[in-house]
Amino acid sequence: MPALILASGSPYRRDLLARLALPFEALAPQLNEDHVAGESPADRALRLALAKARAVASHRPGAFVIGSDQVAATGDDVLDKPGDAARARAQLAALSGCSARFYTACALIGGADAVQLAHVDTTTVVFRSLAAEEIERYVSHEQPYDCAASFKVEALGISLIECIESQDPTALIGLPLIWLAGALRAAGFRLP
Repeated sequence: MPALILASGSPYRRDLLARLALPFEALAPQLNEDHVAGESPADRALRLALAKARAVASHRPGAFVIGSDQVAATGDDVLDKPGDAARARAQLAALSGCSARFYTACALIGGADAVQLAHVDTTTVVFRSLAAEEIERYVSHEQPYDCAASFKVEALGISLIECIESQDPTALIGLPLIWLAGALRAAGFRLP
């Protein structure tokens, strides 16, 4: 099989892809992730997933490249990665008692047949009412500064929510493995 490359610097995505037990390498694309005026959160996630895959594929002809991006939103208001504790606390306070949608896009491109497959998974997370001291303890313990909406479902963040509506639980962490496994099989990779 041709090389398989994950176009990402995310340790979360690397860990998820490793679950499929395929050899791969990870290369972080150099990409501008600015917002585009009027773009929906789902469209932004898909645009960035494809752009990441294409950026890496341009340097590795013949390889299969996986690009992924996640955009969290309440309505059309995007909840970017907070970057620091103050923004994380503010995001979680705004999410208290509300729901957010996480749009996780994944693209597989490349190979000799110029495969291009893409998908957007939508996960709805309903947050319980959160007291300020709960938010403070969570942010202090988890430091979720590199996560959309300041939330890590795979860790202590699970305690912040009432429910999750999803077809693929791995999508919320950052890479929809159910879809990706099917796309890789369609591209000729052998998965159980």
